Amino acid sequence: MQDLSTYSRFVQRLQRRYANELHLLASGAPVLASMQTCFATLRQTHSCSDALRMLRQLVMARLVVLDCDQRSPLAVVTQAMTELGEFTLDIAFREAQIQLDASYGMPTTPSGERATLWIIGMGKFGARELNVSSDIDLIYVYDEDGETAGLPDGRGRISNHDYFAKAVKLIYTLIGDNTEHGFVFRMDLALRPNGNSGPSVVSRQSLEEYFLVQGREWERFAWLKARVVAPFSAKANAFELRDTVLPFVFRRYLDYSVFESLRGLHQQIRKHSLTRSAGRPERANDVKLSRGGIREIEFTVQLLQVVRGGHFPELRTRPTLQALQRLSQANLMPASTADALAKAYVFLRQVEHRIQYLDDQQTHVLPTNDDDLNWIALTLGYGDVCDFLTQLDSHRELVAQEFDRLLGLGEKTPTTSQGECKGCTPKSQNDYVDLESLLPDLNARLSERVAHWSEQPRVRALRDESIQRLLKLLQRTNAWIEDGRVSEEAAVRWTDWMEPLLRRESYLALLIERPRVHEQLMRLLGMARWPAKYLQQHPGVIDELAGEALLAERFVPAEFEQELERRLKSLQSTDQADEETLLNLLRRAHHAEVFRTLARDVEGRISVEQVADDLSALADSVLKITSRWVWQHFKQRHRDTPQFAILAYGKLGGKELGYGSDLDIVFVYEDTHERAGEIYAAYVRKLINWLTVKTGEGDLYEIDTALRPNGNSGLLVSTFEAYSDYQCQRGENTAWTWEHQAMTRARFCLGAPELKARFDTVRASVINAKRDQVSLRQEIVAMREKLHAAHTIKPDLFDVKHSAGGMVDVEFVVQFLVLAFAQQHPALLENVGNIALLLSAEKAGLLPAGVGEAAGSAYRELRRVQHRARLDEQPTQVPMAELAKECAAIQALWHAVFD
Repeated sequence: MQDLSTYSRFVQRLQRRYANELHLLASGAPVLASMQTCFATLRQTHSCSDALRMLRQLVMARLVVLDCDQRSPLAVVTQAMTELGEFTLDIAFREAQIQLDASYGMPTTPSGERATLWIIGMGKFGARELNVSSDIDLIYVYDEDGETAGLPDGRGRISNHDYFAKAVKLIYTLIGDNTEHGFVFRMDLALRPNGNSGPSVVSRQSLEEYFLVQGREWERFAWLKARVVAPFSAKANAFELRDTVLPFVFRRYLDYSVFESLRGLHQQIRKHSLTRSAGRPERANDVKLSRGGIREIEFTVQLLQVVRGGHFPELRTRPTLQALQRLSQANLMPASTADALAKAYVFLRQVEHRIQYLDDQQTHVLPTNDDDLNWIALTLGYGDVCDFLTQLDSHRELVAQEFDRLLGLGEKTPTTSQGECKGCTPKSQNDYVDLESLLPDLNARLSERVAHWSEQPRVRALRDESIQRLLKLLQRTNAWIEDGRVSEEAAVRWTDWMEPLLRRESYLALLIERPRVHEQLMRLLGMARWPAKYLQQHPGVIDELAGEALLAERFVPAEFEQELERRLKSLQSTDQADEETLLNLLRRAHHAEVFRTLARDVEGRISVEQVADDLSALADSVLKITSRWVWQHFKQRHRDTPQFAILAYGKLGGKELGYGSDLDIVFVYEDTHERAGEIYAAYVRKLINWLTVKTGEGDLYEIDTALRPNGNSGLLVSTFEAYSDYQCQRGENTAWTWEHQAMTRARFCLGAPELKARFDTVRASVINAKRDQVSLRQEIVAMREKLHAAHTIKPDLFDVKHSAGGMVDVEFVVQFLVLAFAQQHPALLENVGNIALLLSAEKAGLLPAGVGEAAGSAYRELRRVQHRARLDEQPTQVPMAELAKECAAIQALWHAVFD
């Protein structure tokens, strides 16, 4: 092992000055326990102030040896520095508290308890990744206002604020003052509310008010890493402070407003770096602040955390390396990118430490002295400086590219023939300061639609920067209209959608930052009206439009379920898997998947049948995941897996689910536990609640259980045996004919495998039961006539669902054919949809040649017409002539079966 550490001029000074004390720090990596022991020994012969400073010097000397000679991991160094900071602050606070209590008594809350001071570490200190020669960024907050108890003679009472302000000064003296033994840490309070012009300490209530009224976007990045670091006694009740900070840092909606703030902050840092290096080119090689430096890695990570942390609680972690892992696990960053950034981060931090080891200076600039540079290379394992600098350049270039890609979002909208990106940055964007000056240059219809916005309360309440974003979006939209990329109708619908959302300024920022999302949104709104309503309810899903593969893909149940289970594990690993979080997670995932299907549907990438297949498969997956999670959170759970099943009926059973369809389901169980009925009834009630309750993210589905035995008067969940007896006409309480019709579209949705086989047997038994065909025909015709009478249709119009020759006729015919002939023709027993069953019936000779096929084609077309009408919020009653062919084909089917 090479003794490289002795090259450090700082180490040389320490070895000369503290030769007799170096052994006091136990061998190995400095940790809290060894620091406490060493401090106690030093304290026997030195003042508290001197002992703390000497401890710091001993720790530093040890770290240089561990890092440069023994190549200890980065975490060994950062943990030691962090624990040193926490320990010294705890000691300093206790010393200050003893002094102040002696003069003023203890600070009290209105309830008479001792008031608590939280010393909050920011930046790398908060993230437990402190540098070796770093200052510590601190904010002091106390829990409640009040006053001190005073002295026994009544003197010495001061406010809690004054008490803690004095404590801050004493702490600084103990840690920050430069003495013959140096300092312990440089201390910086500039991140406190109102910066250097604000008080040195604030109450929790004052901090909360500051966040609400004055908190700036860049401060959210600072508070992302905030952590109570001292005193040790105050860490236990820091949850009160957590409840104040989290809502400020993380927003409920995807928050793209921070992009512009981060750009501004980064430009200031770059400008400051350039100013410092003007005339001093050696200062341009700053491994922290220059292009591709440590700060850009931190910004990249923090930006994704702040934007997504509201939706992904597992991203709310402080250490940079851990955050990179979680971003990758959440599929918010490719694993290869996260790995590359992590390697770059470790490398750059190790370089930074070596720069500081040379003279214990708070600098991040590579030395220009050849020997110093060669020493850094050697301590990192490189044979010469050239190899080291090549690796340094490689890491920094990768970091810079990733950072630039993120802030620019990698989006390039198509340019005009002159090369101007009209959709992104209109030439005249700086010419307008308000809406009134922009209106004359807008498309006439768009101008008319937004003319009243200048008086609209939501618009007038916008901040200046949001007003400018809105103007830019209007300009971009107008440019796209002129280029023919979007229609006037799309633009008007976009303003209809945008107007109620103006109070959520993050959506303005999102559309500004992601032109591709803006354009895709316009296209979607221009093609149909219903998407606008869905987007009004769930605006956050528009971020799905950013994915290039969106329109080319289909719903894959296994991937959807795996992603949710992965998210659950991430939440559990961070102790954030509470019920409210899981409810919102399910809703966001469901809404996003529905929107993906909607986008493909409106763009014509998938057929009506494929839409129904995907929505039905999505419902199956949501039921599967939700039933599993509810059981895991169910207090009366008595076994690992519930012995129950969900049976799907209606549109879900027939896999013909549409947007907004409710779920017709029946719950059954088969469990010998003595309290099984009570347990599963409670479980099903909880499951239904998880599916239907409205949270801030909306709901999942409306649930209809009317098809259970005895309908709404029956048990919510019954034993499988009771269900079987009811359906198979055993006993006095049995199913009606309409319930047997419903059974033709029933299927086993999820549950214990052994129950599936039993359900299939019951279904086959019900459908294959002997029936009087004449009576069956009469009952079904009577039901059809009753249903027809309940819907008023104008004589010259055709209702695609309820008119004679409409979709309901096909459904009743198929149900009759299945119930009457499935026993002789087993193909009719399969739950494969109306069109396929018509073809099977024709093939079996139950229909005249061509009648089933023609009716199936007509049914498909009626479904398409109905689907498109609903998407565009148009009536499903159309002029008779438009669908005369389809009507005739279905009427021919009806007459062939019932006449």
